Amino acid sequence: MQEPQETPKERHNRELIELLNELRVALPGVQVLFAFLLAVPFANGWHRVDHYEKVAFFVALLATAVSSALLLATPSLHRLRFREDDKEKIVIYGNRFAVAGFIALAVAMIAALLTVTTFLFDKGIGIATAVGFAVVVAGLWYVPALVADAKDAKRRRRAR
Repeated sequence: MQEPQETPKERHNRELIELLNELRVALPGVQVLFAFLLAVPFANGWHRVDHYEKVAFFVALLATAVSSALLLATPSLHRLRFREDDKEKIVIYGNRFAVAGFIALAVAMIAALLTVTTFLFDKGIGIATAVGFAVVVAGLWYVPALVADAKDAKRRRRAR
């Protein structure tokens, strides 16, 4: 039995609910990372951090702040526009904000890992660990979608 088709309005409502739920899952982790990073410079061992580690830490701190702002932009936009029957635009902008927010989060996580690993061991191990983790993040977060997009594009070209 074929399922009934959604109207565009129903689809926009569903997509917005899905997007907000996904953000609801991601935001606590970003906020915990941000809170942790805000506290680090006040810890006892901070005076032993060298310039390289401070720069990596600053990149992590800034990227986490940017990620938080981007991931919170959709709920904010929804609150400001929810009575304007504008859900399609909220979903479009929200998706862009979320993708950019996840990219910023990836940068933050990689830079935080670089900072800690370099502090614990040395610059070479820190860089190797950060690069390895960047490959893992890209492989899990981005490559599957890019591969699916490429397959979809190929299928569409064949259908013409």
